[in-house]
Amino acid sequence: MTDVTLEKVNQPPGKGERPSLGYVPVQNSALKNAEIIPMSLRSVHFVMPGGVDDPAAPSGGNAYDRRVSLDLPGFGWQVHKHAVAGEWPRPGAAARAELARTLRELPDGTVVLLDGIVACGVPEIVVPETERLNLAVLVHLPLGDETGLEPAVAAELDAKERDVLRAVPAVIATSDWAVRRLVAHHGLAPERVHVAAPGADIAPLASGTDGVSRLLCVAAVTPRKGQHRLVQALAAAADLRWSCVCVGGLGQDPEYVGHLRLLIKEHGLEDRIELAGPQAGAELDASYNAADLMVLTSYAETYGMAVTEALARGIPVLATDVGGLPEAVGRAPDGGVPGILVPPEDPAALAAELRGWFGEADVRRRLKAAARGRRAALDGWATTARSLAGVLGRLPSEPRRAA
Repeated sequence: MTDVTLEKVNQPPGKGERPSLGYVPVQNSALKNAEIIPMSLRSVHFVMPGGVDDPAAPSGGNAYDRRVSLDLPGFGWQVHKHAVAGEWPRPGAAARAELARTLRELPDGTVVLLDGIVACGVPEIVVPETERLNLAVLVHLPLGDETGLEPAVAAELDAKERDVLRAVPAVIATSDWAVRRLVAHHGLAPERVHVAAPGADIAPLASGTDGVSRLLCVAAVTPRKGQHRLVQALAAAADLRWSCVCVGGLGQDPEYVGHLRLLIKEHGLEDRIELAGPQAGAELDASYNAADLMVLTSYAETYGMAVTEALARGIPVLATDVGGLPEAVGRAPDGGVPGILVPPEDPAALAAELRGWFGEADVRRRLKAAARGRRAALDGWATTARSLAGVLGRLPSEPRRAA
């Protein structure tokens, strides 16, 4: 049960200042004494993509990797980070050589956690190392689920991922849905696949703009995130008084970004939809604080960290009903649902729900109340780190030979 004790996080406003943004509930934690660091730490070597710390290319996977690296020491694991540059999951020769060297230089018996985007496309490098290293693979998104891949490429990546995941003793996914997906799709033994869902840092309640009209989408601008569907839905509801800010990297798929800009122009929405690019820190906090409703139109998500980041501020969500997004939306302790889920590939349904949001005050009140309830019940990152630490601690003491 959530500890609902509240802490005030803002001092009373001075002259000319805005009122307090709200109260922050005490975060769910994995353990009462999670902040106590053990006297002795075991070591885990965490292999992740080279752009993990690049503020110009933010992603949920990168944010997850960075955060658990900070929190794992609180659960007995000293983290040694190895960021390997390359066009993962289809790296060039230099990146392949660097990954092979990184693994080769680790002593026998070393515990290694590999980000799946690095590990799963190169079984010829990773699988032989299972004979001497204790490997676990963290899957943020199954490789073949990326939107826009040529069918032959998707099939090739899918087969390579299967080889890697069947060889390692432990696989970690970021939602219960993703665990079920990996077990069923790759034929993995269920006891070897574990969940460590992303946490969320509860923030002050968002002030919003007018309680209705400011929409926020936080996602890299790529085909998988489906912003074109959002533009189509907003065009169908252009008579409503909305504005929309899309926060997210613009460099991953320039062709898609160009298509999106043309679509916005075709519908005459240049003054109402802003492609703001990547944001972090205070700038991102300000975008969340101004939001009345979070919108996300992804084709595939294993969880949806932007959803829980919105809920951590009491912002309701309108999203596509795909993958782990329903899990991220979740329910408030009283059973209220803090969001609306629409069928994928259905801009008309999205537009209809927007009309309901604008036109029905009771709908807004219900969703906002549920979002605040869900906010108080969100698990923190300590829970994520504890889950990961448990998986690492249960790895076999002797490396497992490849299947």
